[in-house]
Amino acid sequence: MSFLRTVTRLALGSAMVFAGTAHLTFAREEFQAQVPDWFPLDEDLTVLGSGVVEIGLGAALVAAPKARRPLVGGLLAAFFVAIFPGNIAQYVEQKDAFGLDTDTKRLVRLFFQPVLVLAALWTGEVLRRRD
Repeated sequence: MSFLRTVTRLALGSAMVFAGTAHLTFAREEFQAQVPDWFPLDEDLTVLGSGVVEIGLGAALVAAPKARRPLVGGLLAAFFVAIFPGNIAQYVEQKDAFGLDTDTKRLVRLFFQPVLVLAALWTGEVLRRRD
């Protein structure tokens, strides 16, 4: 595995653990703003659940043995896809959170989600060069 892939994997995994911890503690209300109005579960329960998932996926991305990384990378990518409707809803419903207080900022953020999906697949070695 390349040095860059390793550094990116550790950074992404650590960021997920941090974000998950933020869901459970100091940024709980901010994350609730990202739960779409139409989502059928309680906002706080959704935030707590997604925080636990983020901690688990982040820790797994950091610590999983090489043979399990494709599974973890695939699950993390699927998680990023699953939460994308919340990001879209934040834009459509014009909800402010995390400094995303204009339509332009919320729209620009939407373009980063595919980058996260690709990063999860790449660092999890789902995407790799075929020799």
